[in-house]
Amino acid sequence: MNIHELLPIGSVIWLKEAERALMIFGVKQSNMETGEEYDYIGVIYPEGNMGTDSQFLFQHEDIERVVFRGFEDEQREEFIENLTQFYEQ
Repeated sequence: MNIHELLPIGSVIWLKEAERALMIFGVKQSNMETGEEYDYIGVIYPEGNMGTDSQFLFQHEDIERVVFRGFEDEQREEFIENLTQFYEQ
């Protein structure tokens, strides 16, 4: 996926066939057990983080719809540019 398409943290989304919305709290995360990389990690909205059992790793293509797009500013733009450079190497 194109790094520039990553949603900002704080975004609230619905995954395909989900029963609850999730809020994204991290991007480009790895599963500690398998080492597999995911585009996002999220927690159930509106409860938020209630421990590792309530955190979900998922890919951008798993998103059915975006309910709310999180905050974006110059720091996020710089982060995305740095992330892009990292993945181009």
